[in-house]
Amino acid sequence: MTYRVGYFIGSLSSQSINRTLSEALITVAPKDLEFHEIPIRDLPLYNRDLDDDFPPEATALKAAIADSQAVLFVTPEYNRSIPGALANAIDWASRPYGENSFDHVPAGVIGASPGGIGTAVGQQTLRGILSYCNARQMTAPEAYIQFDPDAYGENGEVTDEELKGVLTEFMQEFRDHIARVLTVLPRE
Repeated sequence: MTYRVGYFIGSLSSQSINRTLSEALITVAPKDLEFHEIPIRDLPLYNRDLDDDFPPEATALKAAIADSQAVLFVTPEYNRSIPGALANAIDWASRPYGENSFDHVPAGVIGASPGGIGTAVGQQTLRGILSYCNARQMTAPEAYIQFDPDAYGENGEVTDEELKGVLTEFMQEFRDHIARVLTVLPRE
C-alpha cells in the first residue's frame, strides 16, 4: 500500500532551509510514501466573515488535505512560535466550525534552524495547536535539526551520514505511525 502524504513548509522563502530539509526527508523516506506539497503562499489572511464563502485558495487547501492520508509539517521557528503563514493556513484548514480538515489525520512535525535548539519551541507550539485540531500526532522521535548547508547535496540528498540516519529513522517512524493510525481511523 502507498500512503499519500501532504507536507507543509512553514517558510514562504524561496531559499528556505526547511524546503531543503523537506527535500532531504523525501529522499530518505520509505518508498511506500508518496509526497505532495500543500502550498500556503497565496492564502489570504483568515477572516471568519468568509466562512460562508471560502476563497478558492482556502478551498484548494482543504481539498489538498482531504486528498492526503497524512500530513507532515516542516517548519522554522519564528519568535519562539510558528510562522504567521503556517498559523494562517491552519486557521483556514480548521474552519468553518465543524469542518476541521485535521480531525483524526496522522501528523508529523519536524524543523530546521541555524540555531542550536533547532525549532524545539516552535514545534511545541505547533503540537499544541495540532492537539486542539485533533490531529493524530507522532510523539516520538522528535527531531530538532540544526541546519548545516554542507550536510545536503544539490538534489536533496543528505551527505552527512549521522544526519541521514536521524532523518531516515524519523521518516520510518512516521510511516509506521501513519499505518497504525489509519488501521484504527481509516481515511478515504
